[in-house]
Amino acid sequence: MAALPFASFIYGMVKGAFDYKVHTVKVVLPNLPNEFNGMKIVQISDIHSGSFISTTHIEEAMKLVMKQNADIIFFTGDLVNNTATEAEPFIDILSTVKAPMGVYSILGNHDYGDYVSWESAEAKAKNLADLKDIHAQVGWKLMLNEHVVLKKGEAEIALLGIENWGGHLNFPKYGNMKKAYEGTEKYPVKLLLSHDPSHWSVQVIKDYKDIDITFSGHTHGFQFGIEIPGFKWSPSQYVYKQWAGLYSEGNQKVYVNRGLGFLGYPGRVGILPEITVMELSNG
Repeated sequence: MAALPFASFIYGMVKGAFDYKVHTVKVVLPNLPNEFNGMKIVQISDIHSGSFISTTHIEEAMKLVMKQNADIIFFTGDLVNNTATEAEPFIDILSTVKAPMGVYSILGNHDYGDYVSWESAEAKAKNLADLKDIHAQVGWKLMLNEHVVLKKGEAEIALLGIENWGGHLNFPKYGNMKKAYEGTEKYPVKLLLSHDPSHWSVQVIKDYKDIDITFSGHTHGFQFGIEIPGFKWSPSQYVYKQWAGLYSEGNQKVYVNRGLGFLGYPGRVGILPEITVMELSNG
């Protein structure tokens, strides 16, 4: 009995960390134009490339992403643990991720280099600039407190993306919703990329009630817990009200991706790395 926890953590390091799971979900947005009915979104998050000692497993994950045949792909932050150099070995692999409507990304709290000591403010700023350049190199549209218009035929919806905005636990607030939101008022549906799900509960559902669905990551489900049909538990739920999967309040929704990589403990027990496949519907 005493050996069981030890065995579980070893298994989580050898197998669980790379046991990628595709979570399929259908989301109904009543105002979604018919042209977007059935649009397939793939979301990945929290790669934490600095935690991988080889390219093999990320390559496997990106191949699985591409097998989903998404219309559009979202990456919701934390490409690295601390420095841009961590992502450099994976540039060619990440460049294979493509979709007809594009790949859109945002920054997470780990992407700013806030958790290491820098020799100067200029060195820290250069690290962030280098990381932004990597997003461009791999062909991902990095959204920095801005929005784009997605078009199908004559129909249009808005996609907003903001920098990290932590609702609690002293995570930084680099995001600017006012800037990203301005000009989107006329669109019937608004999708938001925001790394930290506490942003949804603290600001989005209170001040931006026409944001239909937010895509987040950040929690990793604490990389530990239990998920079986009809039951889901993790210590993460005592810190985040929205920590894994789909949540709703009124007409607004948030989906929290469980993350693709890992941080700290180099494994996963129960809460496995996730690739989200979401189909949008209007009824």
